[in-house]
Amino acid sequence: MGLRPAHCYHDPDKDRAYTRMAIRVHKRNYIGAVPGLRTRQFNMGNPEREYNTLINLICVEKIFIRDNALESIRMLVNRKLVKLVGKDSFYIKLRMYPFHILRENKQAQGAHADRIQTGMSHPFGKAIGRAIRAKKNQVILSILIDDSNKDKVKSVLKSAKSRLPCAVRIDESKDVKSIGTKPKKRRKEEAVETKTEEVAATDKKDAKATDKKDAGKTADKKDTKATDKKDEKKDSKKK
Repeated sequence: MGLRPAHCYHDPDKDRAYTRMAIRVHKRNYIGAVPGLRTRQFNMGNPEREYNTLINLICVEKIFIRDNALESIRMLVNRKLVKLVGKDSFYIKLRMYPFHILRENKQAQGAHADRIQTGMSHPFGKAIGRAIRAKKNQVILSILIDDSNKDKVKSVLKSAKSRLPCAVRIDESKDVKSIGTKPKKRRKEEAVETKTEEVAATDKKDAKATDKKDAGKTADKKDTKATDKKDEKKDSKKK
């Protein structure tokens, strides 16, 4: 069974979230557990380069946006910009985090299906996923780019509109600092540094092992020489 349509969930204008997870006092929980987050990466590209153009993808209406929709946009935009511009010529930042937890009243499948449980007509439901409580004119995604490549970024964002459940618009500005904080180091560089450290550590271990082997070989040579001298002395005495 696929995803349920958006009208099955609560209206963001009227209903409260009721998704509190009390870590210390579990009796105050509104939900039993928090579903896993499908969007794992919120910063992509090269944050260390200096850019002169900021392009924002802005939500026009107030709506819930699932985390899998956010992840599909992230993958599409990142993949296309790497092909068109290059992996070191842009920086993408997701400006929203899926805090809201969606609840669903489980239903039986098949003919003459009804609710699994009996009781109240609008029960609380179980947590099934995460979503964003997007407000009107709120920025979903921001991209830093050079002025020469801004048309390519706009075309990529236009192709990503179909993956969102709401109307959006694309804005361009020169206020690069409004994107907020950026990571100091890139993940790939950190991975390369860790690999180089591991290689250096293994080289040190190999060098120590070779030194021990060489020391053992020299000790064996000394022992053989001493035994040869003893045998020569014995032979001379017998004669």
